[in-house]
Amino acid sequence: MAVILLKNFKAKYNEITENDVTNIFTINRARAIRARSLFLVQYMIERSVIMEKHRIFIVEDDVKIASLLAETLRKYQYEVETIQEFDHLIEEFTAFNPHMVLLDINLPAYDGYYWCRQLRQHTTCPIIFISARSGEMDQIFALENGGDDFITKPFNYEIVLAKIRSHLRRTYGEYAARQEERTIKQGQLVLHLERMELHKNELEIPLQKKECIILELLMGHAPKVVTREQLLEELWDDQAFVDENTLNVNMTRVRKKLADYHIASTIETVRGAGYRFILSAGEL
Repeated sequence: MAVILLKNFKAKYNEITENDVTNIFTINRARAIRARSLFLVQYMIERSVIMEKHRIFIVEDDVKIASLLAETLRKYQYEVETIQEFDHLIEEFTAFNPHMVLLDINLPAYDGYYWCRQLRQHTTCPIIFISARSGEMDQIFALENGGDDFITKPFNYEIVLAKIRSHLRRTYGEYAARQEERTIKQGQLVLHLERMELHKNELEIPLQKKECIILELLMGHAPKVVTREQLLEELWDDQAFVDENTLNVNMTRVRKKLADYHIASTIETVRGAGYRFILSAGEL
């Protein structure tokens, strides 16, 4: 699409040649220059929209509302995905990897508060609740469970679009914090903490929140041993209510994920002490 846009722009731009400008010494000369400038501005605006296309994930069980909302957002050059199977919401979210989520509260089986907590284990992207519930406690619950904003139904599309643009600017655009992303590097492996991703060259491995915390501690201390107590303290607020096997289960999940993505480096159990990250020779 960007290529077609560029060709169309060049064709229109070249219609007004340097000779045209040179041969006109009155008002027409100013008009010719202004016309060329306007074409250039229009092209740059449209090009920036294409280059900065954001993905928005809509979680709404009312098919009509979801369809109308998606259609409107696509008109403004957003890439949109609506949920198809609520039983596989997390899988669909992970596959789409959106920049923002629009989330209803009244949903099949589990409500939006539940799904917001689940999504927060996978992402820090903006989540805006859109719901017919308008009570103060509904809005408080939405924000307390991980939401960033709340819009009540029926809604004005201009307000929805304004809030979407605002959150995207603050998170990814001109108002986003300009601090460097925190990473931990071990050989070819790079752990991106804010993104919750483990990278090996071109391979990108999505992580859940606890998986990321485990790898952060182990990779950050490698080749030293990290004690079970250190891990438990970082993973859970109250260790007294954590079952002894819970840490083992989480460690098994991390090992399996590394193996599933053919990462040779692994986590070694040090009996009576804790765990240690072992970097494979092939990934140095």
